Amino acid sequence: MSATIEIRNLTRRFGPFTAVDDISFSVRDGEVLGFLGPNGAGKSTTMKMITGFLPPTGGSVSVCGHDVQSRPREAKRVIGYLPEGAPAYPDMTPVGFLKFIAGIRGYSGAEADGRVQRAAQRAGLAGVMHQRIETLSKGFKRRVGIAQAILHDPPVLIMDEPTDGLDPNQKHEVRALIRQMAHDKVIILSTHILEEVHAVCTRAIVIAAGRLLVDGTPAELEARSPRHNAVLLTLPAAAGARAKDELTTLPGVARVETLPAPEGSLRLRVLPASGRVIADVVARHARERGWALDELTVERGSLDDVFRQITGGAAAGGRGADTMVAPGAVGVAGGAR
Repeated sequence: MSATIEIRNLTRRFGPFTAVDDISFSVRDGEVLGFLGPNGAGKSTTMKMITGFLPPTGGSVSVCGHDVQSRPREAKRVIGYLPEGAPAYPDMTPVGFLKFIAGIRGYSGAEADGRVQRAAQRAGLAGVMHQRIETLSKGFKRRVGIAQAILHDPPVLIMDEPTDGLDPNQKHEVRALIRQMAHDKVIILSTHILEEVHAVCTRAIVIAAGRLLVDGTPAELEARSPRHNAVLLTLPAAAGARAKDELTTLPGVARVETLPAPEGSLRLRVLPASGRVIADVVARHARERGWALDELTVERGSLDDVFRQITGGAAAGGRGADTMVAPGAVGVAGGAR
């Protein structure tokens, strides 16, 4: 199956500063790609190049078979774009602004009205359609931006921080909308909210200092966490240091940490060596010792830990030791040497 979006050796320089450094990846139908990175990593610059709003210094972008540089009109027709900050005319109302966008997209009459109504309904704007945009909250302004991006029902959606400024309920609704649209669209969204990766993304790319560091599924990223497959257990404090010492000697165990626990209890985190599965070993040992466990759970891994681990060296200007591609990844940028 051919990719809907093909990005090859994409580079953008501003004078001597390289904002995006020779990155390559592709995105296929049905994928929701999370674009992750610290502030200043190059996420927004990359999105602007994908949508044709910023020309690259080098490399190419193809969207639905259209080269963004040589066939910009054709490429932009198939893209819905929610830029950072969701700019809109502040003196317009949402209904007026969306009708304006419909006209720019070439719709008129009943078709324009229908598209405005459907986009507004999907974005949750029904109650504010006739208020001036400048009077709306940041969250509702963001919804207006989402509505204009989906008004023409594009096969490709590029969304820069789509839940920025939304309250928890609004975030839930927007994420549900993204999951719904993913059935028949390619979606790329940038975010610094790692919980968003779990909520909506089927795949994630991490960039820092303009370089693509890791490309894989959320599960593959979590597997890089030191806490992946770690075992949490809570037992009576009477077991004391002996329990910790015994667990440390089990096969596949790297170390054991003591965690805060209620009075009279001992809570331990048993960390595996290289992500090994140790739950059965720990549980069997607990049964053999007759420990009365209040808890035994397996941790999935922390994306926060992985994010800091991956981006730390690059954000400081170095490559770091942990910049390889995750298992099953599409690729690492040509600039990651």
